[in-house]
Amino acid sequence: MHALIVTLLVIVSIALIIVVLLQSGKSAGLSGAISGGAEQLFGKQKARGIDLILHRITVVLSVLFFVLAIAVTYFKI
Repeated sequence: MHALIVTLLVIVSIALIIVVLLQSGKSAGLSGAISGGAEQLFGKQKARGIDLILHRITVVLSVLFFVLAIAVTYFKI
């Protein structure tokens, strides 16, 4: 049981890394934060298309990651 959970944790971790790297940046970096990138932060622009899908997948994978991490410590032999 422990080996199965650890294997799932590794797979979810790799998938989470890939999904986070595929997401587009929300600002133009440090220069965007200084010169008006904060306007986008408080704007009412919603994510659409692939960004919305990647965001939802990221949320699901992160919750699954934490559940599996806790399960690894609980089922440790």
